[in-house]
Amino acid sequence: MTQNVVMTGASGFVGKAVSRCLLSRGDVVHGLVRRAGSAVDGVHEVRLTGDDFQQLEDDWPRTLTCDVVVHLAARVHVMGETSPEALPSYRAMNVEGTLRVARLAARAGARRFVFVSSIKAVGERSVGKPISERDEPLPQDAYGISKLEAERALLEFGRTAGMEIVIVRPPLVYGPGVRANFFNLMRAIDKGIPLPLGAISAQRSLVYVDNLADAIARCTIAPAAAGETFHVADERDVAVRELAAMLAESLDAPRRLLPVPAGLLRLVGRLTGRSATVDRLVGELRLDCSHIREVIGWHPPHSTEQGLSDTAAWFRSTH
Repeated sequence: MTQNVVMTGASGFVGKAVSRCLLSRGDVVHGLVRRAGSAVDGVHEVRLTGDDFQQLEDDWPRTLTCDVVVHLAARVHVMGETSPEALPSYRAMNVEGTLRVARLAARAGARRFVFVSSIKAVGERSVGKPISERDEPLPQDAYGISKLEAERALLEFGRTAGMEIVIVRPPLVYGPGVRANFFNLMRAIDKGIPLPLGAISAQRSLVYVDNLADAIARCTIAPAAAGETFHVADERDVAVRELAAMLAESLDAPRRLLPVPAGLLRLVGRLTGRSATVDRLVGELRLDCSHIREVIGWHPPHSTEQGLSDTAAWFRSTH
């Protein structure tokens, strides 16, 4: 069945992957974008003006109706931004802006709203067991707090408006086109820079962007997904040192991983004021993704090895 899908964040890293997945399935995709020509071919672009979707009512074409909205746009997490003053800015986009999109979606006839949140809405690490959807959320920064507040506000809105809400919480997303910390790690490995990761055995859940896109696309149509929250990650977790070694192999780069103990890295983090950064590097963060398997039967279509190989091939072709 062909769907009419409206997507925010259509020009972004994840948005482009989701667009390709929906288009390949035969859906009609309308992308809300700030810059013309920034979405993938085949997406019908709707130009946005203003910040935090404040002008959305004017931007949304009166004739645009839809079956589903996929909401990806957000004020993203910025490493080291922990001050209390940051929270209002995150709320303006991630909570109030999200609700503006939901209200317009309901007016346009959408029966379902798929909200791409973040595992940071629950916390920064797992302790002894993977984090499941049943665990009590304890977000640690303004970004995570705003994402959790958006989830709760959407669920309440869905109850009153009669709209099906589906929440997807990914961990770190990687793949061709990735930026930020994952890109910096690849660049350092490619340059042969020795990295103090050889003793870091903490397991981390990651998700290949095409796996995430596939899960989001399934969440737009699976009847049983209505009202559910899903953790989505690759089939297996990897240790930080294993991830670095796999990237080195995929990049055909030297594997220069120094066996620096995690305790020493934490000490350096405290001395340099970068404890949060180090904790994310050496701490465990595993997700329990059994719920999405049990409810809608979703499994990642791509292995972690394939995802890293594709990411490395993209890096090689562009750098």
